[in-house]
Amino acid sequence: MAPAIPIHAEDVLLAIDLQADFMPGGALAVEGGDEIVPLVNRLAGRFESVVVTQDWHPPTHASFAATHEGAKPFDTKRLHYGDQTLWPEHCVQGTPGAALHPELAVDLAFLILRKGMHSAIDSYSAFVEADGKTTTGLGALLKARGIKRVFACGLATDFCVAHSALDARREGFATFVIEDASRAIDANNSLSEAWARMNAAEVWRIQSAEVLG
Repeated sequence: MAPAIPIHAEDVLLAIDLQADFMPGGALAVEGGDEIVPLVNRLAGRFESVVVTQDWHPPTHASFAATHEGAKPFDTKRLHYGDQTLWPEHCVQGTPGAALHPELAVDLAFLILRKGMHSAIDSYSAFVEADGKTTTGLGALLKARGIKRVFACGLATDFCVAHSALDARREGFATFVIEDASRAIDANNSLSEAWARMNAAEVWRIQSAEVLG
């Protein structure tokens, strides 16, 4: 069966944060995170352009609860760019937890984008850091390559996938989130709130079968 959404040269697959610390047993595990890796690989095989993102934090990153005296994971702290959820230490540069899933077909990617490297700023989005100003340069690069549409998937739907999708729209790309190739944390209605923001921004929710046929 022909796919409902044919994939062309001006499309990119954005595979987000498929790393050990976000997998079951990791420091900040997303339930079922490992289940989507084979599907992401199948999707990647349909695209001429694939970008993989990798959370890559320095050891004393501002988003870590351990960086702030007396703070606990999942507390909220006011930082210079706004309120920041404080996380357990995760995806620390060069550690096993930061490694991409060993079965992820990274050789299909033209770019592995490391984000969250600025010690004082968190980074959910593949396009812009959490201060809303510091760009990763991904938008300009995709435009230079003639990309028109972004298809996002990965971990987690309600955080890094949603932020990346919303910023892709702000950059002017038609944007799709492949729902069954993503998994969510879904804490305190975070998933429904993320979809509400994405729906309002005209981010399209699709299933992998619409691309794969």
